[in-house]
Amino acid sequence: MTQRPTILILGATGQVARALTQLLGYKAYAASRAECDFMHPETVIALLERMQPHSVINAVAYTQVDKAEEERDCAFAVNAHAPALIAQWCADRGVALVHYSTDYVFDGKGSAPHRPNDKCAPLNVYGASKRAGEEAMMAAGGRYLIFRTSWVYDAQGKNFLTTMLRLGKEREELSVVSDQIGAPTYAPHIAQATLDALLYATHEPVFPSGIYHMCNQGETSWHGFAEAIFAQARQHGIDVKVRHCRAIPSRDYPTPAARPLNSRLDCTSLADVLDVTMPHWRDGLEEALHLAL
Repeated sequence: MTQRPTILILGATGQVARALTQLLGYKAYAASRAECDFMHPETVIALLERMQPHSVINAVAYTQVDKAEEERDCAFAVNAHAPALIAQWCADRGVALVHYSTDYVFDGKGSAPHRPNDKCAPLNVYGASKRAGEEAMMAAGGRYLIFRTSWVYDAQGKNFLTTMLRLGKEREELSVVSDQIGAPTYAPHIAQATLDALLYATHEPVFPSGIYHMCNQGETSWHGFAEAIFAQARQHGIDVKVRHCRAIPSRDYPTPAARPLNSRLDCTSLADVLDVTMPHWRDGLEEALHLAL
């Protein structure tokens, strides 16, 4: 008989899922795609029925932003339709559900940090699919926490940090976009904040269901993040060849999917309601580079 886990993590190989699994150990079960394929939701429901978890953390997402423009049905299946079924299953059984979303639900206009209740206006299919997933969570009427985050990375996945370290070792000059502003967010910090928030929420007299913003403190551009990566890499003795990192506007780096220029997120309610404060993004970078050595 399968042992009932305290927490079921949907998704085993993603950046946040790996960090959650490492933190939780035997208290959690991380399901692989073979066990729960979001393109075949019946496998997900079968897993939930078999495991009967106390809480569910959905760390599965279709995140190929540009490819989503051509694979709309796939993006919506993974980011909206399957999560809707999961949310209803959890709501019907009183199971707490954590779901991750993104700054891409906003259009990125202005310079003020977006608040959780600000109007959503996605610029691309990926953002629209994630917003649809949020709406499905809320419509189910259960106990849920939706965490919007931004610019997620860790020390080993395929992400901006590891890409810059690879390119920095190969090239002497790079061009990086400088007019998109946000907060690089370290996946292990998301994982720790998630568990702290979930624990706090489950002990509240009334479960504080809602959308919260969860990203590292501070802000920078992709160019600023790249410069920080190279500077700190050198301090750690990591050999980087790059000597000039040129700042360019988004229009000089066209992509199939439009990106928001303003990805700042206001995380005030995360602290005020769930008593969770995230570290600064530079602290996350420092931790990641220690692991990258």
